[in-house]
Amino acid sequence: MELLMDLPHLHPDHGDPLLLTRALGGAREFGTVSELFAQLSDPTRIRIFWLLCHCEECVTNIAALLDMSSPAVSHHLRSLRETGLIVSRRVGREVFYCAAESETADLLHHVIEQVMSITCPEEGRRLSEFRSDQLSLIQQVHDYLVQHLDERSTIEDLSREFHMNPTTLKAVFKSVYGNSLAAHIKEHRMEKAAGLLRGTDLSILEVARQVGYDSQSKFSTAFREAYGLLPKEYRRKRKVPVEESTDREEACDD
Repeated sequence: MELLMDLPHLHPDHGDPLLLTRALGGAREFGTVSELFAQLSDPTRIRIFWLLCHCEECVTNIAALLDMSSPAVSHHLRSLRETGLIVSRRVGREVFYCAAESETADLLHHVIEQVMSITCPEEGRRLSEFRSDQLSLIQQVHDYLVQHLDERSTIEDLSREFHMNPTTLKAVFKSVYGNSLAAHIKEHRMEKAAGLLRGTDLSILEVARQVGYDSQSKFSTAFREAYGLLPKEYRRKRKVPVEESTDREEACDD
């Protein structure tokens, strides 16, 4: 049962005290939020968190980037990991850290950059330049994937290759190309496959391999989802005769 609080001063048009009581909730809820923001009360911790929002790094490299000792960096990493803002993975004896793929981490990252652009315009401009560099990097990621459709690269592979945090990589890619990385590249795979089916006599398995599929059945399923036809059916209906293809090429040469 909710109790209506009698406020010492009742002012007109200041809202319903009961609604305010509900909105305030309990101290525990606000305490949880306070603990989260407490993580960002230390400027060094903010720098580490911001860095890990954009790349995955080991303790040694973080220490070098921030001109700190490894034990000091480890202390901040431990605190950030306890609140779920960052995650880690082990590769052999090395441990790598990056920002967590969560709404909370994404929001805090956004808040840091927005506040920085308001309170420190010069730093905000540097961040804008950094984001511009990110867009250029994402275009490089895109070009690399399109040029290597016969290969399969995971987000983790791309993150290490292009030195960008996996979460940031996925988010920036989607903002630039309007679709997830996997879905966008799948469209390119299917477009290339359709061209090979129309213009070559390669076997279905060879076409599948050229667009990154080792399994012919999985390729056929993906192709049918994209074009509504199995690869063999599509080739039968859309294949360009060799003579016609040659004529078109000669016409283009003329």
